[in-house]
Amino acid sequence: MDWLDRMNKAMDYIESNLADEISYNTVARIACCSTYHFQRMFSFITGVPLSEYIRRRRLTLAAFELQTSNIKVIDVALKYGYESPEAFSRAFKNLHGVMPVLAHDIGIELKAYPKMTFLLTIKGDTEMNYRIEQREAFQVFGVYGPISIDMEQAFIEVPQFCEQCDDDGTVDRMNELLGRFHDTYLHAALFDHSETEFKYMICYYTPRIGSIPETYTKLNVPSQIWAIFPEPKCDMQNLWRRIYSEWFPTSEYEQVEGPTFEMYYGQASHKNGFGEIWIPVKKK
Repeated sequence: MDWLDRMNKAMDYIESNLADEISYNTVARIACCSTYHFQRMFSFITGVPLSEYIRRRRLTLAAFELQTSNIKVIDVALKYGYESPEAFSRAFKNLHGVMPVLAHDIGIELKAYPKMTFLLTIKGDTEMNYRIEQREAFQVFGVYGPISIDMEQAFIEVPQFCEQCDDDGTVDRMNELLGRFHDTYLHAALFDHSETEFKYMICYYTPRIGSIPETYTKLNVPSQIWAIFPEPKCDMQNLWRRIYSEWFPTSEYEQVEGPTFEMYYGQASHKNGFGEIWIPVKKK
């Protein structure tokens, strides 16, 4: 059974259990990967977190039922996992723009999010360079901000956070602490993923000598295997998408839980910047 079949069977499981409890562990097991890897891969491929996809599908089915039957709002709320009609009504209005009691009315406009299906797209005309490396444990320090787990929103928030760190002097102060030119590029760590957000940290390796002010956050990274993808033009957004939609589905590796990195090298004034994406992996 190939990757495409496994992913579609995972989606079938979700679809058949929308009115019941959905186990992320079961979804990942059907897809033959870890729960952590499935959630990361799903978000990058589809553009929405797994939890948000499930929420949209449940509220889509709820709208169909309210529109085509005399079922009570409280019964639909309980069916699709909401603890109270009030919580369901808030979620319903956020998605559909109207309260659920109005779904019965003729002419009310509602939204429908269809079941996702993974299809084969012929790619491979553009090569992807990568290397697999074993690295010893290391530590980085820096400052972080919360970023939405929704990938499209994240691609907006991350540049905003980086610009803020440039404007408020964070990058200059860190380079001064490291004894480097002020416009030398720093790295970025992505860690502590939850269902709604993750932390994005402008960072660099902690120096072996000297002390780091307590205003900075320190992040310990264990010894592990990394899949490293170079990006000469620093087009990280496109590279992230390609890694999850092209490389992981056809490779013999899957992502393991832990920080990922966007490594940036060079100096802004010299216009010699290039980057890499580091993802902790293990063999399937």
